[in-house]
Amino acid sequence: MAKEPPEKTPDGHFVVIGGRRWRATDPDIPEDVAARLRRHLMAGRRGVRDAGDGAAERVARGRVHRAKVALGERGVPWWEESAEARRRRWEEGLARLDADHPE
Repeated sequence: MAKEPPEKTPDGHFVVIGGRRWRATDPDIPEDVAARLRRHLMAGRRGVRDAGDGAAERVARGRVHRAKVALGERGVPWWEESAEARRRRWEEGLARLDADHPE
């Protein structure tokens, strides 16, 4: 059975999961870029789960944070940024994640 997408607020800025609002991913991010950013996000989350020490956990949490910022889910709200600033955010974020975590 396919999982239904989360409910969004009328303005599209947030998704509602379990009654809690979470900032939505920037809808202007091209799907191929968003998919790569989500892969970094999930790898970071697995890294947090599997971290054997504080240093490994900090690295993994940093990866999660950078991916969420690049996706527009943290930092300056994407709907308050110009199109150029939004594009720069995801391009620079992905470049750094790819450089720091080559796969």
